[in-house]
Amino acid sequence: MKIKLHNISGENKADSVVVSKEVFGIEPNEHCVYLAVKSELGSMRQGTHAAKTRAEVRGSGKKPWRQKGTGRSRIGSTRNPSRVHGGTAFGPKPRNYKDRVNKKVKHLARKSVLSDKLANKSLIAVDSIDLDAPKTKDVLNIFKNLEVSGKKLTVLLGDVSVNVMLSCRNLKNVEVLSAKNASTYDLIDCEALVIDRAGIQALNSSLV
Repeated sequence: MKIKLHNISGENKADSVVVSKEVFGIEPNEHCVYLAVKSELGSMRQGTHAAKTRAEVRGSGKKPWRQKGTGRSRIGSTRNPSRVHGGTAFGPKPRNYKDRVNKKVKHLARKSVLSDKLANKSLIAVDSIDLDAPKTKDVLNIFKNLEVSGKKLTVLLGDVSVNVMLSCRNLKNVEVLSAKNASTYDLIDCEALVIDRAGIQALNSSLV
């Protein structure tokens, strides 16, 4: 299975790159993508949220007034959740949101997203992205030539150079990652994927 390569000028090269059909040409499994993304987003959460219960809020344990004879409704504590300054009923407590997913499911999820991007023509393969100096203007010109400027991009490279990283770090909605380290969420959370030849070869070898 082959796809055409572009150069940084946006022109189609006569050369093409071989992509594995087992990685870029499968039937997407949406449930595996859901499980992988849910796990990855859960791992990003700190889980340190907390609300005080009626046992933890400040206040006396004394009964505010006697049970009968005052004409008011009965009450046993000023820390009751139904009262102002009372505790929170069933509020959040610190917890761990990590959800383990099997390795095969993670790989299938990444392959599903890559196959879907290629099928929907949201994947652009480039020969290489080389910059002599860290210049954001040069990267913007490359994206303009590839007709992806203004889109939310994930750029996958086989070897992330310092110049490319520094050139893109100040751009909104542009993420530069190593192809081997990109997660399912990184792949799906973009409008277009830009992958260089080395990145495709890395994905071919790591996901087969």
